[in-house]
Parts: sequence; C-alpha cells; structure tokens
Amino acid sequence: MPHHHSHASHGHHHDQGDGEHGHGHDHSDEIEPALQTLIWKQIDFESIRTLNESEPDQGAKVVEKTWPQRLNAEPMLQSDADEQLLMFVPFTGVLKLHSLLIRSSEDSSAPKTLKLFLNRDDLDFSAASDLQPTQTLELSQTSEIQELPVKRTSFGNTYSLTLFIEDNYGDDVTRIYWIGFKGEFMNLNREPVEVLYEKAANPKDHTLIQGVSDMSTQGTRHGM
Repeated sequence: MPHHHSHASHGHHHDQGDGEHGHGHDHSDEIEPALQTLIWKQIDFESIRTLNESEPDQGAKVVEKTWPQRLNAEPMLQSDADEQLLMFVPFTGVLKLHSLLIRSSEDSSAPKTLKLFLNRDDLDFSAASDLQPTQTLELSQTSEIQELPVKRTSFGNTYSLTLFIEDNYGDDVTRIYWIGFKGEFMNLNREPVEVLYEKAANPKDHTLIQGVSDMSTQGTRHGM
C-alpha cells in the first residue's frame, strides 16, 4: 500500500517537561492513582477503527485492555505494510482529555512520532500526513508506561481522537501493547435524561429533574 509519506521531522514538539505534574491529585488511597482519572468504560470500543493493522481489531483490543492488563504481552497491535498506524477512537460522551498513556517496547518497533487529531472521523494516511495535527507528541523507546500530557485547552471538548503513528525507531513494523486515556468525562445529555426518564414513576417527578421537564410534555415512549 503506497500510503507512506516520508516527511522530515517538523519539530512540533509540545514537550511539557519530563517531570510528572501532580496537580495535587497524588492521593494513593489504596487505589492506583491512575484509576482516579482513567477513561475506559466511556470508550466506544465497537467503533474503534485502525488502518494498517496486521490483523483485524488489533487496535481495538489493545485499547480494550483494562488497567490490570496493561502489562500483558497479548493482545498486541502491529502494523502491516509499513511502520505507520492510524487509529480512530470515539468516546460515548464529551471528554476533557488530560493525557495519553501508551506502552510499547525498548526495541526499534517502538512508535516515535504520534500526531493527535481532535474530533476527526474522516482521516486517511494522506490527510493525516498533510494536515496540521491538534498536537504532536514524541514517544520514548521504552517498555515502561509512558504518560503523555496534552494541551488541555486544545482537548477540552473531545468526542473522538485520531492517533497517527507517523514513524518508529527504525523497524519495518510498529508494535504497541496498550493505549489508555486520562481525563474528565461528561455524559452526553441524552444519556442521563433517558435513564432518569425511565426510572421516574410519577410523570410529575420529571419537572424536578433539569433537562427532563421538556420531554414530559411529549408523553411517555415506554408505556409505563
């Protein structure tokens, strides 16, 4: 597949320092700190699409790994025709993205340049290579979990992310073992409205719930 575009490094390094920024959230209350802001169940796993994966659904499977499974060798995402990968990850609501988590390896198959595109579900390799990304991240050649902070002002209204692995550390293929996300999640309005609407036994109760009162005038759809 001749989709590979060899671009020189553009130097869009938005490094925010190698130090970890606690932001006052380092409370290890018998809970792994990463779980306090880890986004997982709010990922729309069935709609994840990955281009140039060596086997179908590999990309979705590495995202679907839970926090306890993050160090597992399988499943693994491996590129096919060359080292590039393009992954579309939608969420079930609006996310204020704080950082991206990724585990690769110490060898030359480790991804190097990762370009993030916000709320774009229409990208192919050509477009991802030509368009200005929302942010470019430089990844390390390590098997440790890498937490990559993003510019929060740019990712405060995230419905989906497209991850473009532009290159790696020299191997013909790229391998990734886990991808995770940290941030603050806000449900889409219709989700809590429907749940509350179905559970409210008395139609008059709807007026007590903000956002549901408008629906009560339309009559019940559930026959309850």
